[in-house]
Amino acid sequence: MSHFQFITKKETDTKNFAKSLATHLKKSDILVLTGELGSGKTKFVEGILSYFGLENEISSPTFTIVNEYQKGDVKIYHFDVYRLEDSSEFYEIGGEEYFENGICLIEWGELIEDALPKEYLHITFAKDDNNENLRIINIDTNLKKWEDYFENIKY
Repeated sequence: MSHFQFITKKETDTKNFAKSLATHLKKSDILVLTGELGSGKTKFVEGILSYFGLENEISSPTFTIVNEYQKGDVKIYHFDVYRLEDSSEFYEIGGEEYFENGICLIEWGELIEDALPKEYLHITFAKDDNNENLRIINIDTNLKKWEDYFENIKY
């Protein structure tokens, strides 16, 4: 498992970081986004969607569990599993069927960890106590393609 850490100093940095990452996303990539409320998860999703020209389409999936977006032949599934009791509810909605069909962005994904495939990108967002705009982004991966990307990232 490799660990990487990045600092963003403002909201647009977080979005640009995500937009840069989005250039490498493909069908069946899974990103688990973890962090307290207001830590940057949704801004990160906005950045990814903006790469695909979908930034005006974003809405919080808080009450629907998943929002689906499509640009050409690329499907993006944005999950918010915060309200699920456990992973059995994720299975009940057929959640695992999304994994192979598009790019999955899963907010609060640690809550359904046992339902996730072995290979995914885990991104944790944290606020800084001394600077309300600063975000600390920690990334853990066991996938070679992501290790290579994050070792050489320029955003």
